[in-house]
Amino acid sequence: MMAGAVRVFPNRLSAARGLAALVARNAEACISLRERFSLVLSGGKTPREAYKLLGDEMASEIDWTYTHVFWSDERCVPYEHLDNNAKMARETLLDYVPIPMDHIHRVQSFLEPAEAAEHYQKEVLRYFESRGSVPRFDLILLGIGADGHTASLFPGTQALQEVDRLIVPNYVSSLDSWRITMTLPLLNAADHVVFYVLGEDKAETLARILSSEEADLPAARINPPRGKLTWIVDEEAASLLPKTPFQ
Repeated sequence: MMAGAVRVFPNRLSAARGLAALVARNAEACISLRERFSLVLSGGKTPREAYKLLGDEMASEIDWTYTHVFWSDERCVPYEHLDNNAKMARETLLDYVPIPMDHIHRVQSFLEPAEAAEHYQKEVLRYFESRGSVPRFDLILLGIGADGHTASLFPGTQALQEVDRLIVPNYVSSLDSWRITMTLPLLNAADHVVFYVLGEDKAETLARILSSEEADLPAARINPPRGKLTWIVDEEAASLLPKTPFQ
């Protein structure tokens, strides 16, 4: 069985509140300890409600002046494109909190894929002032697709083989599109990774990932050796899991 704690919530709203509360707790702990908090956001539609909570009723629970925001992956589209992950986060969260603009580290998705990936890797290294070691984010939020992908690490794609670079361009043939994505070495270096999974359509994939039989699925390869792994899911997504809680 894959390591990590699985927290099952009755519905989507309670799961969103659970995720938002977890982010706030992590922010408070990290800022109290070292006066900064590095948060990696996931894209897609799933985290919208959690982001809205963080940008509204829970906005005051995080000291945004000490918070830096990054993205696990991005689509190679202009900033204002409907599919841009940073645009979604801005419209649901970042436009509503007092975070300094230079604390928002978005992918320059309008560049050519290789250039955008190289630029974003430099951005990450500059923030951490890395000297050869893999940067360690405080908290990384991830989702999963029905095919078991996470970030933009899709089954059968070249990025899954990357062992040296932290950010790479990744061509996804099933979508006929390029993505910019954090790689397994960077994701697995995190202090805490949280998967956020909702809906009945993810139930079979989630059960496969949390079994010992599907370690080849991209999401199953996220398991930070020096950090924590948490799954926040609703009852629909958890419907095919064993009834005894995962620890």
